[in-house]
Amino acid sequence: MSLLTITDLTLRIAGRVLLDSASLSVEAGRKVGLVGRNGAGKSTLLAAISGDLAPDGGAIQISNRARMGRVRQETPEGEASLIDTVLSGDLERARLMHAAETTTDPAMLADIHERLLVIDAHTAPARAASILSGLGFDHDAQLRPVSSFSGGWRMRVALATALFLNPDLLLLDEPTNHLDIEATIWLEGWLRTFSGAAIIVSHDRSLLDNVVDSIAHLEKGKLGLTPGGYEEFIRIRTEQALQQNRAAERLAAQRAHMQSFVDRFRAKATKARQAQARLKALARLPQIDSVVEDSPTRFSFPEPAPLPPPMLTLDAVSVGYDGHAVLSDLSCRLDLDDRIALLGQNGKGKSTFAKLLAGRLEPLSGRMDHSSRLRIGYFAQHQGEALILGDTPIDHMARAMPDATPVAVRAQLDRFGLDAGKAESRVGDLSGGEKARLLLALATRNAPHLLLLDEPTNHLDLDARDALIRALCDYEGAVILISHDTHLVESVADRLWLVDDGTIVPFEDDMAGYRAWLLERARKATNSSPSDTQTESTGRRDQRRDRAEQRRALAPLRKEAKAAEGLLEQLGKERARIEARLADPTLYDTSEAGEITCLNTRLAALAREEEAAEERWLAAEAEIERANHG
Repeated sequence: MSLLTITDLTLRIAGRVLLDSASLSVEAGRKVGLVGRNGAGKSTLLAAISGDLAPDGGAIQISNRARMGRVRQETPEGEASLIDTVLSGDLERARLMHAAETTTDPAMLADIHERLLVIDAHTAPARAASILSGLGFDHDAQLRPVSSFSGGWRMRVALATALFLNPDLLLLDEPTNHLDIEATIWLEGWLRTFSGAAIIVSHDRSLLDNVVDSIAHLEKGKLGLTPGGYEEFIRIRTEQALQQNRAAERLAAQRAHMQSFVDRFRAKATKARQAQARLKALARLPQIDSVVEDSPTRFSFPEPAPLPPPMLTLDAVSVGYDGHAVLSDLSCRLDLDDRIALLGQNGKGKSTFAKLLAGRLEPLSGRMDHSSRLRIGYFAQHQGEALILGDTPIDHMARAMPDATPVAVRAQLDRFGLDAGKAESRVGDLSGGEKARLLLALATRNAPHLLLLDEPTNHLDLDARDALIRALCDYEGAVILISHDTHLVESVADRLWLVDDGTIVPFEDDMAGYRAWLLERARKATNSSPSDTQTESTGRRDQRRDRAEQRRALAPLRKEAKAAEGLLEQLGKERARIEARLADPTLYDTSEAGEITCLNTRLAALAREEEAAEERWLAAEAEIERANHG
């Protein structure tokens, strides 16, 4: 059954057509990744689906009573705590809770409590806390007011509110942009078990490969749906392009052969009739255009000059702010061929370490030595705020390269796809991805030996991310990478360093091992409370709390297992009815072929639904088993 149906949709922004008679259907429970170039209209489409934008043509239909959840661009504000902010996002629950406190009519009160039971209102605080915890907010942070957090962390609260609603249709626009790897991995797991449908705009290949079951590609105003994740989408799209080009080549050869006959014999009386026949045949040949790909995105880094090892060394270094150390006892060396990714939750010190290496912070203690010829390029995730919106990229680059010729200034911008048109545009008119390209060009203008990249892909589309990966693989210098983009880390980094507990240590495994390590740590983790001198009573209290926490943590899994079990029972009954009908000889005597076809089609669909429900049940039971015996 289709939950969302888009038919012949047309959308225009400032007179520019973004969608032109585009159509798409999303079934209940399906996860669809929406991809396309920056500016293609992906966010505009989400705005139209959510009702924030009126279509210029066509129709958008959503099933009756379907609940929709969407992360708004406006970040939450106010003095309410994070947990209360998330809980207030469920307007129905908030209304019913208020009514339960003010209603005196017994019959109405009974109806209210029955509805609260249906929407599982009593577990809402635990569910909200679990989501906030997964997104990086510990127990104490959940009780702090929203106003005490920065914009990036508030966007996490907005995401938590959308997830908490547990809607029938979830609309997510770049949900991982403000997340670290740990929160991104948690979000992937949550979305995989989410029973509703979702449309996810993302440039995160890992998310698109691990979560979605189909890709909707927005290109030239049309929507095309491809089964599978992003890797499968690329494979299918490449094969289709090859087949179309081969067909176009064959048709072109056929046209050339027929045209040659016409050109040779049109003037000869004996061949005139055949020539006219060939002309008519030429007119009837179909038009198949070769696939002409958009110009591929290319980045390139200037080649650094040779530098003798070691490039940089740290000896028992501590670094932090206002005399308070964030990281301590750092001892390591960096060489020109190092490719290192920093892992760890936001707030643990990854960006602080990058600032230390970039010279933005001085060591509080210890010693940091480096070659006098060392040049460092630093891309900071919030550097874009320092750009002057009224100036052009040429203005910015000319100030950063005061001794360079205008040709050299333009050449550095061109390395990152900022051609003449973009280079002469106001920065305020550039997209987020184009501003990121400008920042990369600025960071690498002096051919650095060491490149520090702190979340460089937040605003880059998939093509630009691939271009960055290729450029980094060709780059001759050292790289320190901070990124939630697992694909980028796996493609670029040779070593992983874990930033945790106030220090940095090597992580002797790959990203798959890091995922497994995080999941195991999360499984074992329990919320701690302040220590108590009465150790015996505290121990018993801790045990009870741990058991209660475990029950609350397992409640969603048990609910998922029960729901899957109930669905399996329903599907089994429906399958039995259809099989009995198909086994009835009178069906084939009195029914039309269409009914038989419908029954067989539904039987095949039931098999797929039963398989999916069984996988959900098995996965939930396995997690419960692991938690109970961990």
